[in-house]
Amino acid sequence: MTQQTLSTAMGGGSGIPKIQIWLGRILSALAVVFLSVDGAMKLGKPPVVVQATLQLGYPESAIVVIGATLLVCTLLYVVPQTSSLGAVLLTGYLGGAVASNVRAAMPAFNVVFPFVVAGFIWGGLWLRDLRVRSLLRP
Repeated sequence: MTQQTLSTAMGGGSGIPKIQIWLGRILSALAVVFLSVDGAMKLGKPPVVVQATLQLGYPESAIVVIGATLLVCTLLYVVPQTSSLGAVLLTGYLGGAVASNVRAAMPAFNVVFPFVVAGFIWGGLWLRDLRVRSLLRP
């Protein structure tokens, strides 16, 4: 990858206004913080996480695997070279969260919140990455 291509991929000299790059970083950071805390909580398995997971119909033995998967996908999203792959994987993860919450008849907030996080993931990426903008053009 040439220096100019790397600079463009990182947002420098890309023609994207700085305010959009920063807004994208903020949206992405909000999503990353939430997902990282969620993944870490699953690794720690406090009683509230165990209870919530059981309510969704998953066995306690799945909690650590789910948390590790979430953290790996989040890490892929954070790395600029793999951010698009991370966004796709996180979208799948969050889709599973929506499906699990609908199946378990959870409150509307539990169903809508993963959509909001996915919006932050893709909105943040779209604002700061020309490659994503070129893919999502009408």
